[in-house]
Amino acid sequence: MNTPLVIRPRAEDVEGQPILRPLPSAKCRSVGPFVFFDHMLETRYAAGTGMNIRQHPHIGLSTLTYLFEGKIQHKDSLGSDQVVDAGDVSWMTAGSAIAHVERTPETLKESGFTMHGLQVWLASPKTQEQGPGHYSHHPAATLPVSDNLGVKIRMIAGSGFCLESPVPVLSPTLYAELNLQTATTLLIPTEHEERALYVLSGDAQLDGELLEPHALVVLPAGEEMTLFAESDCHAVLFGGAPLDGPRRINWNFVASDPAAIDEARRRWAAGDWPTVPGESERIELP
Repeated sequence: MNTPLVIRPRAEDVEGQPILRPLPSAKCRSVGPFVFFDHMLETRYAAGTGMNIRQHPHIGLSTLTYLFEGKIQHKDSLGSDQVVDAGDVSWMTAGSAIAHVERTPETLKESGFTMHGLQVWLASPKTQEQGPGHYSHHPAATLPVSDNLGVKIRMIAGSGFCLESPVPVLSPTLYAELNLQTATTLLIPTEHEERALYVLSGDAQLDGELLEPHALVVLPAGEEMTLFAESDCHAVLFGGAPLDGPRRINWNFVASDPAAIDEARRRWAAGDWPTVPGESERIELP
């Protein structure tokens, strides 16, 4: 039996929102199609304040935003303008060039609110890296759920545990929210080659070994493992098929060909990029 790889996240700040970022890391560049994992830590915003991530570009990836608390307004250069509630999936495929804005809706800012959630990036297959952009919103009620014997599984994207999400993923994907009541057990199957587990809250064991809170645990390929909840446990399990080759990540750009990133940087700096309707502010190249 192989030992799981444990990755401790680094703390970052995105436009005032504190996050933990375990992926990518020097130890692990991807898990299935997932190349980037941000845990937006539970944060209380006072009335009149909120998150405002100005217009910025992407290529070669899909972003997936999933909130446990709060709301986000998503706007993009395709013309999308969507308020995303807790439990919804906001899915944006960048293709060859897209820009978007993520901010707190004005109505939520009036009274103060709590933000808590996840944003991940999934690298597009090589054949679709330079394809057209796409956006879709999937309300919480459309995501399939299994709730048996104190173990609740919600399939955020992809498939697993006999569940399949409506989110239009581009390659075999697993992304599930897990809620285990105290003293319950979940067998993690081998239906996806690459898998990782991230515990958001609670105490849990994986094959008898205590899990560190907020540490990413990459599971050995081909091995079934057992998750046991010592207390009520909230976690996510994600992964899928291995990428069809390595990816380079530079700022907000993901590509299999470094030349595509160089060209994207040149275009964004020159203002030669699709723009979000009604938006003038933007984040410049670092």
